[in-house]
Amino acid sequence: MGSADVEYRCFVGGLAWATDSKSLEDAFSTFGEILESKIINDRETGRSRGFGFVTFSNEKAMRDAIEGMNGQDLDGRNITVNEAQSRGSGGGGGGGGYSRGGRWIRR
Repeated sequence: MGSADVEYRCFVGGLAWATDSKSLEDAFSTFGEILESKIINDRETGRSRGFGFVTFSNEKAMRDAIEGMNGQDLDGRNITVNEAQSRGSGGGGGGGGYSRGGRWIRR
Protein backbone atom coordinates (compact mmCIF):
# COMPACT_ATOMS: atom_id res chain seq x y z
CA MET A 1 0.00 0.00 0.00
CA GLY A 2 1.88 3.06 1.23
CA SER A 3 1.71 6.16 -0.91
CA ALA A 4 -1.71 5.34 -2.36
CA ASP A 5 -3.14 5.96 1.10
CA VAL A 6 -1.68 9.46 1.41
CA GLU A 7 -4.26 12.23 1.46
CA TYR A 8 -3.51 15.91 1.07
CA ARG A 9 -6.26 17.24 3.29
CA CYS A 10 -6.62 20.65 4.95
CA PHE A 11 -8.63 21.33 8.06
CA VAL A 12 -10.58 24.58 7.69
CA GLY A 13 -11.94 26.10 10.90
CA GLY A 14 -13.80 29.24 11.91
CA LEU A 15 -16.27 28.98 9.03
CA ALA A 16 -19.44 31.04 8.87
CA TRP A 17 -22.68 29.10 9.30
CA ALA A 18 -23.60 30.13 5.74
CA THR A 19 -20.50 28.59 4.15
CA ASP A 20 -21.33 25.39 2.27
CA SER A 21 -19.18 22.78 0.53
CA LYS A 22 -19.53 24.53 -2.83
CA SER A 23 -18.35 27.93 -1.58
CA LEU A 24 -15.52 26.21 0.31
CA GLU A 25 -14.44 24.48 -2.90
CA ASP A 26 -14.72 27.71 -4.88
CA ALA A 27 -12.50 29.54 -2.38
CA PHE A 28 -9.78 26.88 -2.49
CA SER A 29 -9.93 25.85 -6.17
CA THR A 30 -7.34 28.43 -7.23
CA PHE A 31 -4.64 26.41 -5.44
CA GLY A 32 -5.07 23.17 -7.38
CA GLU A 33 -7.30 20.22 -8.15
CA ILE A 34 -9.74 19.46 -5.33
CA LEU A 35 -10.83 15.87 -4.80
CA GLU A 36 -13.34 16.68 -2.06
CA SER A 37 -14.63 19.61 -0.04
CA LYS A 38 -16.80 18.87 2.94
CA ILE A 39 -18.49 20.92 5.65
CA ILE A 40 -19.07 19.01 8.89
CA ASN A 41 -22.67 19.31 10.08
CA ASP A 42 -24.21 18.60 13.46
CA ARG A 43 -25.98 15.22 13.33
CA GLU A 44 -29.00 16.42 15.26
CA THR A 45 -29.59 19.91 13.86
CA GLY A 46 -28.06 19.48 10.41
CA ARG A 47 -26.41 22.87 10.89
CA SER A 48 -22.76 23.54 10.11
CA ARG A 49 -20.40 22.96 13.01
CA GLY A 50 -18.17 25.74 11.68
CA PHE A 51 -15.41 23.61 10.19
CA GLY A 52 -14.69 21.41 7.23
CA PHE A 53 -12.04 19.74 5.11
CA VAL A 54 -10.63 20.25 1.64
CA THR A 55 -8.75 17.36 0.01
CA PHE A 56 -6.31 18.17 -2.80
CA SER A 57 -4.81 15.89 -5.44
CA ASN A 58 -1.23 16.78 -4.50
CA GLU A 59 0.90 18.12 -1.67
CA LYS A 60 1.91 21.37 -3.38
CA ALA A 61 -1.72 22.43 -3.80
CA MET A 62 -2.40 21.64 -0.14
CA ARG A 63 0.65 23.60 1.08
CA ASP A 64 -0.19 26.57 -1.17
CA ALA A 65 -3.77 26.58 0.14
CA ILE A 66 -2.62 26.52 3.77
CA GLU A 67 -0.23 29.39 3.12
CA GLY A 68 -2.68 31.35 0.98
CA MET A 69 -5.89 30.93 2.98
CA ASN A 70 -4.92 30.71 6.67
CA GLY A 71 -6.19 33.87 8.39
CA GLN A 72 -8.10 35.04 5.30
CA ASP A 73 -11.70 36.18 5.15
CA LEU A 74 -14.32 33.74 3.85
CA ASP A 75 -18.00 34.73 4.05
CA GLY A 76 -17.17 37.38 6.65
CA ARG A 77 -15.12 35.16 8.98
CA ASN A 78 -11.35 34.84 9.40
CA ILE A 79 -10.66 31.17 8.80
CA THR A 80 -7.95 28.88 10.12
CA VAL A 81 -6.36 26.48 7.65
CA ASN A 82 -3.86 23.78 8.51
CA GLU A 83 -2.92 20.26 7.57
CA ALA A 84 -5.55 17.81 8.75
CA GLN A 85 -4.39 15.04 11.04
CA SER A 86 -4.93 11.59 9.62
CA ARG A 87 -7.63 9.52 11.28
CA GLY A 88 -6.05 6.34 9.97
CA SER A 89 -4.42 3.71 12.17
CA GLY A 90 -0.93 4.94 11.45
CA GLY A 91 0.62 3.57 14.64
CA GLY A 92 0.12 6.89 16.24
CA GLY A 93 -0.42 8.41 19.58
CA GLY A 94 0.97 11.68 18.27
CA GLY A 95 -0.81 14.81 19.38
CA GLY A 96 -2.66 13.23 22.24
CA GLY A 97 -5.76 14.39 24.01
CA TYR A 98 -5.23 18.08 24.34
CA SER A 99 -8.34 20.21 24.39
CA ARG A 100 -8.25 23.21 22.08
CA GLY A 101 -10.05 26.19 23.48
CA GLY A 102 -10.56 24.85 26.99
CA ARG A 103 -13.93 23.26 26.32
CA TRP A 104 -13.40 20.56 28.92
CA ILE A 105 -12.97 22.91 31.87
CA ARG A 106 -16.00 23.03 34.16
CA ARG A 107 -16.68 26.02 36.36
